[in-house]
Amino acid sequence: MTAAPGTPTAAPPARRTPLILRNRAFAAVWLGQVLTQAAVRMFQVGVSWWIVAYAVQGARGLASGLFMALCTLPAVVLAPVVARTVAGFAHRSVLRTAAGLAAATACVLAVWAQGGGPPLAGVYAAALALATCQAFFDPCLTTSVPELVDDADIETATGFELSTQSLAGLGGALLGALTVDRAGVAGLAAGCAAAYAGAALLVASARFRNAATSAQGSDAPPAQRPLRRILGELPYVRRILVCFTAANLFTAAVFVVIPLYTRSVLHGGGGTVALLEASLGAGALVGAFTGTRVPGRLTVAGAWCLGLMALALALPGLFAHRPIIAGCLVVAGWCAGAVSVRFVALFQRLVPTADKPGFFAVMQAVLGASLPVASLVFGSAGDLLSPQTLCLVQGVGLLPAACALALLGSGTPEPAPEPQPRPAPSPAVDPETVGGAR
Repeated sequence: MTAAPGTPTAAPPARRTPLILRNRAFAAVWLGQVLTQAAVRMFQVGVSWWIVAYAVQGARGLASGLFMALCTLPAVVLAPVVARTVAGFAHRSVLRTAAGLAAATACVLAVWAQGGGPPLAGVYAAALALATCQAFFDPCLTTSVPELVDDADIETATGFELSTQSLAGLGGALLGALTVDRAGVAGLAAGCAAAYAGAALLVASARFRNAATSAQGSDAPPAQRPLRRILGELPYVRRILVCFTAANLFTAAVFVVIPLYTRSVLHGGGGTVALLEASLGAGALVGAFTGTRVPGRLTVAGAWCLGLMALALALPGLFAHRPIIAGCLVVAGWCAGAVSVRFVALFQRLVPTADKPGFFAVMQAVLGASLPVASLVFGSAGDLLSPQTLCLVQGVGLLPAACALALLGSGTPEPAPEPQPRPAPSPAVDPETVGGAR
């Protein structure tokens, strides 16, 4: 049937342009985060392989575990300082300064390594400095999301932001070990310096809104509250963070186990490390973009994802074949990415605007508190136990955390206390359905 002449026809609904194409400020900052996290991931993977394959002859597991512990320690120890800095200074300045200092640190290490090779202690010191810069960059960017996008785009922006770690894991993993095999620590540090410098330039080109000032309707900065009080008023969120902190005791060990597994079990080189690390990153990337489509209540879906991750991390302990291990790491990465995007989107909506700088610093510290412990424990155990045994321990250890998260399904996430109004009106969000199926 054709429409009569002169009869208006309904236009097909326009397809919305992707966020990073219609919001240049967010695109620039997001690309900056991709570069910084790719650099730090490339550095971590590359140095871990350098320690296991070249620098250390005995106690490789302990040396590698100590390195990874130093890479995760600043986010935990500096949480109060990070919260005050993010709340008290312009976010663009914090991001630009962190990326610039990281570029300078990597450049110094590159020159030092080119001149004759730095000692292990020097590489450890550089890792600590780079991790410190990243400890300021990541929570600051998460806090800045409402200053870069509209309220309706917060969840989409969160998905892009969380996909950064996946992209970084993919790109950094592919380049880290291979760069060390071909160009040594000097080439690795030079590549990191270039990435950090590019990130600083991208952030400097972006324009930020003053969300906190607009939300309060005055020029006074938002009142800062103690970090304990922020979590104390969000018991549902606090219990979720505790579950994931316990899970991280076993998931974080994968970055220590992969180099040991590659050398001792697969008898491979940097290419094998790159394959396994890239498999993990690729899975997390897909999970970050598909996590919102996982059906079911948030905590129940998260528990199932943790259970599936436990199986994926344990299987390499039974089957020592590259394709199987790579496939298991893809599944484990997908679970991590899917869980992250759902829960961080929930936190963005439940936490008041004025509390976000402190909350995301606390979140990074709480979730990261188990990472140094996991690195040291599994690294030391790697000198005594086989990598296959460590894989089985990872899988079994994740199961209690998955059960604890499932038991939170009967709870009700509470609205944020005294929520701050946003600059533009938005539909009310029922916290009961935020984590549900979409």
